[in-house]
Amino acid sequence: MADLSKLKKRNSLGAPPSFEEASLNLAAPEIAPILPQPQQADSEIQRIDGRSLRKTDRNVQFATKVRQVFDERFRSIAARDNLVFGDLLEKMLDAYEANRR
Repeated sequence: MADLSKLKKRNSLGAPPSFEEASLNLAAPEIAPILPQPQQADSEIQRIDGRSLRKTDRNVQFATKVRQVFDERFRSIAARDNLVFGDLLEKMLDAYEANRR
């Protein structure tokens, strides 16, 4: 077993605060001060977050492994037709079901 008695002991945190110093922190308020909000001009247009424009009823994660060729074709079709992946998948499923009938 290793002899650890010769190692130098160091206290990198320094001395702990005295009771008087620590007790001052306990009396301090726990909430941050409220800063005044800048006034917004009426002519100023509120910025719209792009994510709010893309809200859909899709909330289920769907992940799968595909071949590289399929991924390239899928992404190029989605970009060409300006579709999100979910829309393209739904159109593909509709076309598959229509073809099966």
